[in-house]
Amino acid sequence: MSERLSVALQYVLPKRALTQLAGRLAGLKGGKATTAVIRWFIGRYGVNMDEAANPDPASYASFNEFFTRPLREGARPFAEADYLCPVDGAISQFGPIERDQIFQAKGHFYTTTTLVGGDRSLAAHFEDGEFATIYLSPRDYHRIHMPCDGRLLQMIYVPGDLFSVNPATARGVPGLFARNERVVCVFEGEAGPFVMVLVGATIVGSMATVWHGVVNPPRRPDIEKHAYAPGEVELRKGDEMGRFLLGSTVVMLFPKGTMRFDSAWAAAHPVRLGEAMGQRPPAA
Repeated sequence: MSERLSVALQYVLPKRALTQLAGRLAGLKGGKATTAVIRWFIGRYGVNMDEAANPDPASYASFNEFFTRPLREGARPFAEADYLCPVDGAISQFGPIERDQIFQAKGHFYTTTTLVGGDRSLAAHFEDGEFATIYLSPRDYHRIHMPCDGRLLQMIYVPGDLFSVNPATARGVPGLFARNERVVCVFEGEAGPFVMVLVGATIVGSMATVWHGVVNPPRRPDIEKHAYAPGEVELRKGDEMGRFLLGSTVVMLFPKGTMRFDSAWAAAHPVRLGEAMGQRPPAA
């Protein structure tokens, strides 16, 4: 199927119904049938079970339990860096935010204000800052960790579409990451505020955070904001902060002058949790 046709079909497919069905199926405890599906998935996508804390496919009661499996101790050593890569995946795009414009793919940009759910005062912190977008494929580890120490200030649930977030769709759907359903997590770090956005997609059964649990479903029609008091949620660099059920994308925002990406980073380059993502620039 051509890339253009696959993108066009997403405008007419019943994405929400498909996602709800997939979420229900992934949560079923089907015994041998569940194990068969897990074994097929491992073979189809080349999942490395040697990295899992529990490498036995038959030990997972549901597909969701398998999909959000933890890693074995030592599978992802942490680099000596101010900012760590928070996930396994591939770099979709990264670099400077041009005023409030984030680069999505050739010919496509979207604004920081739209991404965070319309909050202009929040978005203003990231004017001319830095962003990174990382895509998690089906084979990847699907827990999300902290790039640096952070105190949670706010979580914003933003309803939206459920387009796929694969590279072809990023090239074909304008404003993809700012039109899909998402969970915006706002932290205060040593160098100032930063944002981690968990982006939903077709077939993504749910998104969860360690402080809230499952954020969706249910899917609500309105933006919801949750504020957190000082000291209520504090996470250290490398701590788990959330997870996807059935994969998606993370977008990060950093203020101007607070981070410099690692020289090894490049668009479409694979990355792993714990690798060096960047450093704080030296003080002026």
